[in-house]
Amino acid sequence: MNYTILIADDDRELVRMLKTFFEIRRYSVITAENGTEALKMAERSPDIILLDINMPGADGLEVCRRIRDKVSCPILFLTARVEEQDRVNGLLSGGDDYILKPFSLKELEARITAHLKREERQRSRARSEYRFQRELVIDYTSKTVEVNGTALDLTKLEYSIVEFLSMNPGMVFDKERIYEKICGYDGEGDSRVVTELIRRIRKKMKGHTETEYIETVWGMGYRWVR
Repeated sequence: MNYTILIADDDRELVRMLKTFFEIRRYSVITAENGTEALKMAERSPDIILLDINMPGADGLEVCRRIRDKVSCPILFLTARVEEQDRVNGLLSGGDDYILKPFSLKELEARITAHLKREERQRSRARSEYRFQRELVIDYTSKTVEVNGTALDLTKLEYSIVEFLSMNPGMVFDKERIYEKICGYDGEGDSRVVTELIRRIRKKMKGHTETEYIETVWGMGYRWVR
């Protein structure tokens, strides 16, 4: 399959190098040099997006927040920011991965391949709609969640947590395992992202049901209530 990558970064040399690298590997590559261009190029429905955080026009976090509801593809941040809070902010804005500059092209390619394969697996799942306690409906094909007829406005990572836990009801998973499952790599040091995402999911559900579907098992992690 010929995948399309959107590379958005104001470093022209880096963009040129990445474009050549991925075109040799038979990817279609579209590029943007600032946030405004990135917003426009995202309308071309790329299969994966590489997004620099520090860009003129609109920074990567703002771009991600604005396109997240319009695109379902993986979004990977490329940045020199190393603080844990920066990584947390990137993931909470709707990003799927966080790659620090300077990076290895082999590692970047491996991350991209892993995300694309995960998307393919999710699309090929035969299981579709499932109802919990007659009020909560999850459609695993369209990736939507409804509670008593109201669709929840979940980010991609929020939905991924709901999907993972609900497909393994009653099983307890710690934060690190959940983070690794939804992001696809070792989540050590970033597990508090899971805590915040679950808090947001519960808040969105609370206005429509009294049932707490994601239960905290103290000292162990979280589980989905059957």
